[in-house]
Amino acid sequence: MKGSRIAAVGHYQPARVLTNAELAGMVDTSDEWIRSRVGIRTRHIAGPDEPVDELAAHAAAKALASAGLAPDDIDLVLVATSTAVDRSPNMAARVAARLGIPRPAAMDVNVVCAGFTHALATADHTVRAGAATRALVIGADKMSDVTDWSDRSTCVLVGDGAGAAVVEAADEPGVGPVLWGSVPEMGHAVRIEGEPARFVQEGQSVYRWATTQLPPLARQACERAGFAPEDLAAVVLHQANLRIIEPLAEKLGAVNAIVARDVSESGNTSAASIPIAFSKLVEKGAISSGDPVLLFGFGGNLSYAGHVVRCP
Repeated sequence: MKGSRIAAVGHYQPARVLTNAELAGMVDTSDEWIRSRVGIRTRHIAGPDEPVDELAAHAAAKALASAGLAPDDIDLVLVATSTAVDRSPNMAARVAARLGIPRPAAMDVNVVCAGFTHALATADHTVRAGAATRALVIGADKMSDVTDWSDRSTCVLVGDGAGAAVVEAADEPGVGPVLWGSVPEMGHAVRIEGEPARFVQEGQSVYRWATTQLPPLARQACERAGFAPEDLAAVVLHQANLRIIEPLAEKLGAVNAIVARDVSESGNTSAASIPIAFSKLVEKGAISSGDPVLLFGFGGNLSYAGHVVRCP
């Protein structure tokens, strides 16, 4: 079986930036309250004329350009999202149409905040099995569409955006074995449901699970790839909340790694959070080609998926 690698990444965020001060004019909150509890300063919010597939296509186009590839070089499109409005056509098909990708397999992956790492693992497996040569893997969510803007416990958290990666066949594996799973009996802890659909969560339950149960799982993901945590150049966790990211990274023991903290600027963008944060580290030159990076998603369904990848 061949290996796969990430050839390039890209990200996109809407121009509109919503500050904590603006939120304080909408609900009973303050900049100090938000920063002290979740570590978020700003978030990007898409307009009514910016659907999820448009966010996704912008990020994917950047990844394609960075890889030096044309749309017809892609034969698999995977979009991780939980904020699709319509059932069909799916987001992957809509993105493929926007980009002019002629005949791809096109599938959506809904594992909420762990969606991108699930989709990346699926692309890796598909390429290694020989069923695809090059894949576009995209995490894209428009959380503002499913947010109750009168609920200060959730509206201060969310942002919109998309991140993408080009995955291609490689002689040497650049995407490590995935460690994934879920706690389905606790799926009620994070929900997007109802009519209209609204995002709700049991914050304390998620916090306890993430900070106590996930560190050993993140270490297992490193072990499966043959790395110790101290070997990592960067750690990119789902950008949910700094009060989750920082203790999880500390318990992991990645003492030499850069820890992505993009949540401060972008908020919780669900499936988009890991590829956005990863793409920003690459774009800024904070990590170098070939560096080992842990990507670890977690959240809705109390699902998780993580693997060590080589920086493109």
